[in-house]
Amino acid sequence: MGFAHTVGGTRHVFPDLRTLLARATPSRSGDVLAGVAAESAAERVAAQRALADLPLRHFLAEAVVPYEADEVTRLILDSHDPAAFAPVAHLTVGGFRDWLLGEADSTALTALAPGLTPEMVAAASKICRLQDLVAIAAKCRVTTRFRNTIGLPGTLSIRLQPNDPVDDPKGVAAQILDGLLLGAGDAVIGVNPATDNVDNLCRLLEMLDGVRARFDIPTQTCVLAHVTTTLLAIERGAPVDLVFQSIGGTQKTNESFAVSLALLKEAREAALALRRGTLGDDLMYFETGQGSALSAEAHHGCDQQTIEARAYAVARAFSPLLVNSVVGFIGPEYLFDGKQITRAGLEDHFCGKLLGLPMGVDVCYTNHAEADQDDMDALLTLLGVAGVTYVMGVAGADDVMLAYQSTSFHDGLYARAALGKRPAPEFAAWLERMGIADRTLEALPAPMTDLLR
Repeated sequence: MGFAHTVGGTRHVFPDLRTLLARATPSRSGDVLAGVAAESAAERVAAQRALADLPLRHFLAEAVVPYEADEVTRLILDSHDPAAFAPVAHLTVGGFRDWLLGEADSTALTALAPGLTPEMVAAASKICRLQDLVAIAAKCRVTTRFRNTIGLPGTLSIRLQPNDPVDDPKGVAAQILDGLLLGAGDAVIGVNPATDNVDNLCRLLEMLDGVRARFDIPTQTCVLAHVTTTLLAIERGAPVDLVFQSIGGTQKTNESFAVSLALLKEAREAALALRRGTLGDDLMYFETGQGSALSAEAHHGCDQQTIEARAYAVARAFSPLLVNSVVGFIGPEYLFDGKQITRAGLEDHFCGKLLGLPMGVDVCYTNHAEADQDDMDALLTLLGVAGVTYVMGVAGADDVMLAYQSTSFHDGLYARAALGKRPAPEFAAWLERMGIADRTLEALPAPMTDLLR
């Protein structure tokens, strides 16, 4: 089935849904690199208008990646909930956008999430302005629990990211101390290991869990190793709270990460058997990012934002505690500048929240992108207004191990103060109990003075 729309006397024709979605996508360098972007603003507008008139039901009849060849497509279509979809089943994409901006409320959006496919929400995002992406996402409520409660209204959580170039325990500990004293860590204390092997993973897990237990911190820890390394650590009896994995929106993308849906299920079941959560058993932590499928030559001719949204279907299947779009990390080949990064970050958050995910965003860029901290300040503020579940906390905003720029502990404090947000309630109570919430600049709180000893 083809689609067409006339703009300025020129009839633009789009042969299939995959092409229509790609041409309707706001401009970004990755789609140009892939050869799927609109060739002109007029073609993009024609595609957006044709997309706005497309019934939502059509997304259940035409897959952008073949059902027979892709387990992510099978997951999306086989798990679709027709009863949840029913309230909006009569709408077009444009009508759906209008409903989202109008009468839709938090209760309705929560009930609707199992009835939406990634392609539906991606399509809606393509005809939204930034303010629409913010206003709609702000209506969504997604709450998860492990040792604390993440995503409650009025809260903004922060992942404390104490990466060290050589996984030096003292370097990691110093950053943990810095972050805790500035109110970070309620989402997770999570280290990206410089070396991904089971011995190193177990050493870091023991160190993180020792700090958490010693100070009775109501949070969770994670070492962001490959899921197979985490499985080996679980077999050794290591204190694994969360299971991490990078994921993508096609089977081939996930194969490039050496994972499958079956492997993710195995890892989740192994971690559940440890019974380490005290308030809940949401224990999966996924990271995604626009452009990963193209970089693996696994995008099937789709635009990168649609494929990114499909990754959220993978995440949704495993009841995660945290999902994070590392929006600017892959580089300017996929998101060229601050404007494209800003748009992508808001799209990813919008799509994830509509699909029922605890969506965070790593507000970040690489050193060779046409972006700077002013761009990150703007995106952080917009995401805060949109109700982002969590952001990153990196010492000085400069991750010296991964070599990219993110948000600092102070940036998190700014966002909470400017927008009237608080940490997760259990973590906020711990900050008060430890004397950190109202500490002075002259001295460390007494319970924390020997952390580095």
